[in-house]
Amino acid sequence: MDSPRLRTTVVGSYPIPAWLAAQPSAPHLRDALLVVLKTQELAGLDVLADGELSRFDVNHPDTNGMIDYFVRPMAGIDTRLTREQCEAFRAQPGMGFRAHPAGVVRAPVGEGTLNLPTAWRSVKGLTTRPLKFTLTSPYMLARTLRDEHYGDGRALAMALAEVLRRQLEGVDAPVVQMDEAHLPGHPADGAWAHEPINHALGGVRGVRALHLCFGNYGGQSIQKGHWRDLLPFLNRLEVDHLLLEFARREGGDLPVFRDLRPGIALGVGVVDIKDNEVESPDTVARRIDQAVSVLGAARVQWVHPDCGFWMLARSVADRKMAALVAGRDLFLGRTTSQTPPAA
Repeated sequence: MDSPRLRTTVVGSYPIPAWLAAQPSAPHLRDALLVVLKTQELAGLDVLADGELSRFDVNHPDTNGMIDYFVRPMAGIDTRLTREQCEAFRAQPGMGFRAHPAGVVRAPVGEGTLNLPTAWRSVKGLTTRPLKFTLTSPYMLARTLRDEHYGDGRALAMALAEVLRRQLEGVDAPVVQMDEAHLPGHPADGAWAHEPINHALGGVRGVRALHLCFGNYGGQSIQKGHWRDLLPFLNRLEVDHLLLEFARREGGDLPVFRDLRPGIALGVGVVDIKDNEVESPDTVARRIDQAVSVLGAARVQWVHPDCGFWMLARSVADRKMAALVAGRDLFLGRTTSQTPPAA
C-alpha cells in the first residue's frame, strides 16, 4: 500500500443518500456506492470504505444496520419477539438504549444465509484505491441478543465468532476492520472478550484492524469509561492496528498507550462525528501533533474520524473528510519543514 507514513481513513459508515432511502433497489445501491467511494477519493483518503450502505434498514435507523444486518440471516436466531422477551432484555444492565433485542437465540448459531463474501465482491471492483471491509464484533452482537440456548454469553460470542471467521475466509480485502462499541463501557468483559474477537479475525487474509468507541447511537455517547481500563484487553488482541475515539475526548488517556504492546499501530480519532461543526485543518493538525508528541510517530500511524458518519448530513461528512486529509497534510508539512537538512 503506497501511502504517506501517516494514513487517513474513515471508520466506515456514510449518510444514506436520499434517493437510496426513498427508493431502495440494487441499481440505486450501486449508484450510491459509486458516489460514496468517489467522494472519498476526491477528499484524498488513503483507505476507503463502502459507507456500509447495504446495511441500512428503515426499521433500525439508530444503529444503521450495525447489528441486525449480521444476526438476522444467521441460523439459530429468531427475530420474532414476544413482549416478555423484550422486557427481559431491557432489564439487563447497560441495554436501556435498545428497545428490544436483535433476536432470540433458540438453537446453535450457524451461518444461515449470511453472505459477507458476496457483499465484498459487490463493491471491491468499484474503486482502484485500497478498500477496507467492515463488520461488527462477535462480542457486541452477542450482547444485543436474547440467549435462550447457550446460557453463557462467552459461549454465544465464540459461536458468533466462528460464523464470522468462516465468512471472512472468503473476503480478500486489503484491510478488514471489526467494530466494537459496547465493550468500552464494560471493561470487566475485556478479560475474555479478546478471545472471540481474535478467533473471528483469524479468518482475515489482509490487515486486521479493530475500531472501538464509546457509542454513536443517534449521535449520542452510550458508554462511559476510560481507555486505561481496556489496556489489558488491547494488549491481548491479535490485530495490526486500532482505530480509537479521541477527538470527542480531547485526547484524554493518550499517555496510557505508551504501554500498548509493540507491534500494534494506533489510529487516532481527530474528527468529532457527534458535532456538526467542521474542524479546520489547523485543529486536525493540532490533534495529530498532540498524539504524536505523546506517543511518537512510530506508534501513531493512522488518523480518522472518531466513528462513522452515518448520522451527519452529507455536506458535513464530506467537509469533515476533506478537513481530515488537509489537517494530516498540514501536520506532515510542518514536521518536514522542522526537520533539519542532512549534513
